[in-house]
Amino acid sequence: MKRRLSCLVAVVGVLSAGCGIGSTGPVRAGAPASGLREPGSAHHYAQLYFVSPYGIQAVTREVDAPLTPQQALDLLLKGPDAAERARGLITEVPPLDWRLVAQGADNAVDLRLPVSVADMTRGGGLGLSQVICTAANAQASDSEQSSDVDVRVYEEGYETPWTVRCNAAGNVVPVPDP
Repeated sequence: MKRRLSCLVAVVGVLSAGCGIGSTGPVRAGAPASGLREPGSAHHYAQLYFVSPYGIQAVTREVDAPLTPQQALDLLLKGPDAAERARGLITEVPPLDWRLVAQGADNAVDLRLPVSVADMTRGGGLGLSQVICTAANAQASDSEQSSDVDVRVYEEGYETPWTVRCNAAGNVVPVPDP
């Protein structure tokens, strides 16, 4: 019995000594975290949506001043920059003969498409999501999310708009009629 007790104490002592990994100090693992706004900073960012092999993806670009929805769309239509292309990002917004028009209003954006939705979604279907989510994010204030912004889409050939929102994953979801 004494022998079992002393063996048990020895085993518990060995186990409580640790797993054999010594203590370490700070380990360098790359650049510090980035991407979040510093409170009170004078930096402004535009959030644009491009397409990656995994679906739609938001990218953040530093800009000189806050952008209107129209300015954000104009920047989106220029396509991904070299660094974004190197990460595999592309655009599925088709070349347009006419300009997309986006006008912000209280918690909403009026988006006028110069073509039908069928034409906007050729190629892969995410071009329209890129446009809607980019416009919604430009209209969202610092205290709200893009999912709080209604985007009223006026499609070529139709007089009545349909209303959607961009959720946190960059997916376009319909807004039910009140």
